Amino acid sequence: MHVPGQSAVTGRRCACTPDALAIFSTLTNAAQQEVEAVLAALPQEVHDRLSELPITFEPKPNAALVTAGIDPDRTLGLFTGVSYARAIAVSQHLPPQIILFLENILEYVRADLPEFRTQVRRTLLHEIGHYLGLDEDEVRLRDI
Repeated sequence: MHVPGQSAVTGRRCACTPDALAIFSTLTNAAQQEVEAVLAALPQEVHDRLSELPITFEPKPNAALVTAGIDPDRTLGLFTGVSYARAIAVSQHLPPQIILFLENILEYVRADLPEFRTQVRRTLLHEIGHYLGLDEDEVRLRDI
């Protein structure tokens, strides 16, 4: 979610420039292509589970996430909500969501666009693992 008055490049409050908006638009387009490719390559059973899971893009974690302990400069993606496995047993919960922080990913790969696409894919698969109920150790064991 982009906050009006927040820079698409720095994630800080400022007057957004056309250049900053163009950069974020380019990142969003590249990330969306990778998301679509990942989803298309997944087994049908997993694809079906993900059909209602929002995958969104933000430049950086917002103030509320930072206050909750999310590292504003190093977090590449985030799964929020109840995992698919637990949602069956939980009647009241916030809807799950995956957020990819595109500027952090770009900084992580040192502004290399082909590597950006690879890292979007890797981060998305990591967060999908959490959605499917894997903890951090299980995700790492699968090298995602």
